[in-house]
Amino acid sequence: MADVSLRQLELFAALPNFATLSAAAAHLHISESALSQAITSLEKAVGEQLCVRLKARGLTLTPTGQQFAKQARQIVADTQELVLGARGGQELRGPVKLGCYSSFATNVVPELLEGFPKRHPGVHIEIMVGTNEELLSALDAGRLDVALVYDVSLPFGYRRRKIYATELQVHLHPDHPLAMADAVDLADLADEPYIQYDATPGIRNVADAFTARGIAPRVEARITQFSLVDAIVARGLGYGLLMSRPHALPVSIEGRPFVIRPLDPPVTVSNVVGIWPEDMTLTPRASALLDFASETLGGYVREDVFSDRPAAPG
Repeated sequence: MADVSLRQLELFAALPNFATLSAAAAHLHISESALSQAITSLEKAVGEQLCVRLKARGLTLTPTGQQFAKQARQIVADTQELVLGARGGQELRGPVKLGCYSSFATNVVPELLEGFPKRHPGVHIEIMVGTNEELLSALDAGRLDVALVYDVSLPFGYRRRKIYATELQVHLHPDHPLAMADAVDLADLADEPYIQYDATPGIRNVADAFTARGIAPRVEARITQFSLVDAIVARGLGYGLLMSRPHALPVSIEGRPFVIRPLDPPVTVSNVVGIWPEDMTLTPRASALLDFASETLGGYVREDVFSDRPAAPG
């Protein structure tokens, strides 16, 4: 059998991230001809075609090539862990590539970036913020070690670890008739303008909540930015339904106040979880980061939604 180098495996492991051979070569800082030769050498060693290279159709991995790339990523990752472990002894050292769902990233990422390096100064966190689809694609391609997402409508094939519990809550203008209520019944909002956060899995969460009550929302606007929903609510143009988040402040990006109330009966109680492909081994650094996230964010409690109320006299 022909010799296969770690460099060849490293190059091939990166191919699923690119649509063309030239794009892959540019990212990997290697000439296109040298990358093509490395692929050809691997195909000779394996005895099968691993990818289709056509200028007009770009770069496509065969089924064997897709599996080979996944196993190559694991070999490269295991080798990196071996070297880092030998260098650092018991101290964690090296990078963690963390993905975070965009809607709660501003409430989660700053605390992780500030607190985790204090506990593990030898670890560097690299952050990617994106949609569910973008994060899952990055996990599958090996561009992320772990991602923080909602445990709603997740496909099979991922391991998960709970970080904190979350639930659907209503966001209202301070002058709304229900703003001073301890909790809000979803049915009382059905005829009012709803500012919909138009992203998965949020759309599914809200649809399930209304369907369970036999009612439907009156959608006034569909918004793809979480903060923009609150900005519109704070101007009194409708209400929002958003998942609870740590450190959430009832102030819009324009500095206008709004209020957050729980739903009664409660709906869509779920969790934010850390996920990674089940056929990949979570690195000690990524595992430690999830432990830290659960420890620091897991204490988030429902009573925080009342933080916008003034203290009672006396």
